[in-house]
Amino acid sequence: MRNKLRLLTPGPTPLPEEVRLALAQDMVHHRKAGFKEVLHRVQEGLQWLFGTRQPVLPLTCSGSGAMNAALWNLFAPGERVLVVDAGKFGQRWGDIAQSRGLEITAIRLPWGVAVSPAQIQEALDNDPSIRGVLVQASETSTGVLHPIREIAEITKVRETLLVVDGISAVAISPCPMDDWGVDCLLTGSQKGLMLPPGLAFIALSPRAWNEVERHPCAVAYFDLLRERENCGKNQTLFTPAINLLNGLDVSLHLFRKQGLEEIFRKQWALTCMTRAGVQALGLDLMVKENYTWGLTSILLPQGMDGQRLLEIAARDYGVVMAGGQDHLKGRIVRLGHMGHVDFADILAGIYALRQSFKACGGHSGSRDYLEISLAAYQQALDHKT
Repeated sequence: MRNKLRLLTPGPTPLPEEVRLALAQDMVHHRKAGFKEVLHRVQEGLQWLFGTRQPVLPLTCSGSGAMNAALWNLFAPGERVLVVDAGKFGQRWGDIAQSRGLEITAIRLPWGVAVSPAQIQEALDNDPSIRGVLVQASETSTGVLHPIREIAEITKVRETLLVVDGISAVAISPCPMDDWGVDCLLTGSQKGLMLPPGLAFIALSPRAWNEVERHPCAVAYFDLLRERENCGKNQTLFTPAINLLNGLDVSLHLFRKQGLEEIFRKQWALTCMTRAGVQALGLDLMVKENYTWGLTSILLPQGMDGQRLLEIAARDYGVVMAGGQDHLKGRIVRLGHMGHVDFADILAGIYALRQSFKACGGHSGSRDYLEISLAAYQQALDHKT
């Protein structure tokens, strides 16, 4: 009998049944009253989720599209930005900034290390011309959680915008945009939001909107001023991904029923569970501190074929996990625990990791690894985050 397939990657993530049914609805016209009602509900839900009173604009693209939209609207060629380069997606900030013609100052860190507020402070003190700080909330390539709240304390008293990629953080770990002082927060649909890929979302602070008004957008598709104008009329600038927005309407309803505190509590508990199980197996965690709540990166012993381990886990145990990127390819396993997953999925993932590790010549640790995992999960649930 074939194993049940469990998708435990850092995105895409599994979809709730209610969302899948919404995605299967008949097509409607995106300029008619019925769909405007959907967009109105979605807008209210997104503002609640982002923790902002500003509009949250849906864009029909991947999260990288929203990253492009941010830089094309907020900055003019020749302006300088500070890039936190601590992984694959920190590098992407640099690539997009370069394509926009921005001058770049980079804080380059070993993969698996979070930036410190002191490093941000020093860089901004050394160069007052820096107009923006570009950083991931969660660096998906490694599982590092950067200290966004502390960075915002530094940027909000300067003429420096804080631009945050929250693609693997929104709906996974706290990042209340207005309360913390984040100037631009963006995310994608396929991770914490429990949707297929294809949508991105971006919100700007009032002072960020002032910068947008100062920089005429050079890309018609990502003109955020025109998107904001249409959003006020419960419309999008161009044809949206209609069924994905129907799914989002349902996803946000599920979030509202559960409440943000409970969502974050569960995500934290799954994180504690995964890390405890991995350590009980005698495996090394790539990120020892400042770790994200949505995925866990596991270091493999030197010489072990990480790609083969992933193939065995998927083929024999029905658990799909992700490997590393660039120089970490074959060296780490990234086990996702974000979105529509629960403790049973993570238990299956840890079991598949153990069995596949053994099949590749590794030696597992404690036989009580599942009990240790569950105990960590329950302990985390019993304590508010």
